[in-house]
Amino acid sequence: MKEYVEELHQRRNRAELMGGQAKIDALHAQGKRTARERIKLLVDEHSFLEFGKLTASDIPGLEKRSAGDGLICGTARVDGRPIVVQAADKTVFAGTEGSVHIRKTKAAHSYALKRGLPLVNLSEGGGLRMPDGMGSDGISDKLFPQEMLTHHREVPMVTAILGDSFGGPTWLAVSSDFVTQLDGTCMAVAGPRMLEVATGEKATEEELGGVKIHEKYTGQIDQSATTEVECILQLKEFLSYLPSHGEEEPPLRVTKDTMERRVDDVASIVPVKRNRAYNMKKLIRELVDDGQFFEVKPSFGPAILTILSRINGRSVGIIANQPMNYAGAAGIQECEKATDFICLCDSFHIPLIFLHDIPGFRVSSEAEKGKIPTKIMMWNQALAQSTVPKLSVIIRKSIGAAYGNMCGPTMGADFVVAWPSAEINFTGPEVGINVVYGRELMEAENVKLEREKLLDKWSFDSSPYKAAAKHLIDDVIDPGETRLFLARTLELACYKNGSKSERKLANWPTGF
Repeated sequence: MKEYVEELHQRRNRAELMGGQAKIDALHAQGKRTARERIKLLVDEHSFLEFGKLTASDIPGLEKRSAGDGLICGTARVDGRPIVVQAADKTVFAGTEGSVHIRKTKAAHSYALKRGLPLVNLSEGGGLRMPDGMGSDGISDKLFPQEMLTHHREVPMVTAILGDSFGGPTWLAVSSDFVTQLDGTCMAVAGPRMLEVATGEKATEEELGGVKIHEKYTGQIDQSATTEVECILQLKEFLSYLPSHGEEEPPLRVTKDTMERRVDDVASIVPVKRNRAYNMKKLIRELVDDGQFFEVKPSFGPAILTILSRINGRSVGIIANQPMNYAGAAGIQECEKATDFICLCDSFHIPLIFLHDIPGFRVSSEAEKGKIPTKIMMWNQALAQSTVPKLSVIIRKSIGAAYGNMCGPTMGADFVVAWPSAEINFTGPEVGINVVYGRELMEAENVKLEREKLLDKWSFDSSPYKAAAKHLIDDVIDPGETRLFLARTLELACYKNGSKSERKLANWPTGF
């Protein structure tokens, strides 16, 4: 038995080195980490339990050069909670995916779903490996795995793109609930060389799938970072707001921040003049526990904020308009961003809070070409089908159809309230007066005086008191009591079933 055990340890030691010490040294010289080193950064000390350590490529002759077939899988704990983790190792065939590699990733995904464990992917690699994928037989069993396609948000799946990623790592990332990408890396269907050979197009990795492309144009990543450590910390922070699986609520976090705390400073943050910009993040920081929050997709659709935070220890998702960009008016990207966030929060039982300051949608001929009517209605459909608790506060203005998209009356909110300075109407005052009273203004002797009278009337009609008087909204609140209102109503909304939803949106495709 001693000889058997010694042989086992020798095999394990060889497997630990993956592609060999020379390749590890070369990786370190580039300032990069191995897959094992990345896992160590992620997980609690001494908690990693590896499976498939002794696997290798099943292509004859490659067995000794393909430890783990380039993939490390196992279970571990992150902040005390169990997870499944898989990490591609660049020292083995550049992190490409062979037959055994794919078999391992399917097994890891299946186990995560079976036992309700979040799946964490530390990704890089060049996609399907040749010769494994060559020929009709090679490709026939290596198409998209059902585990990924029918994931249905049963457990959170998060991905860090820590090196150039093409094919498989990209498919996995865009199917995830959260993606962070390391600066200087590329995430795309295929690399620049294959693109040029196949189509003749020349593009750098940055132009093809760099961080800026995904942050500003595609929305396929949720955060980015300049170091691997920062990327991994983002994964951990995101997971802290979510449950381990779709059948439980997110964990409560103890806070010394009382629900009764007044937030009188918010009155000085939000200007009464509706054409003056302010930073909505400053307001949110006043409302949430300990002033802490985690923003998702900060550079994509910047006129709307999608934020994870906590109120009285409970995870919440905040959808808020950002007057610093386009005066808070929503466009195509904002619609996609809001819809995606509603699906995430509803699937994982995270109550939604809407903070309105929106003048409407950014309509134009270009927006119509981008199907903005469809995007607006997809947002509305997701909102209507969501069953997680929802609270809605009109901070300064909520105009037109956007009033509905931001969870106004009849859109399923538990409570809809407004600040006393709020403006609610079909359209903004300047446009509305020109459309409704255009002829009267043309015929008026003193156009300026008549316009001022009409603006006063419009302002009165738009005040929240008219809607409150007819019980079309639930109340008008003192801005300083906004945190208290949110904490109390959140407690009420979660009284019967906690924050649990019916998960009707769990199988909406990620990045629809």
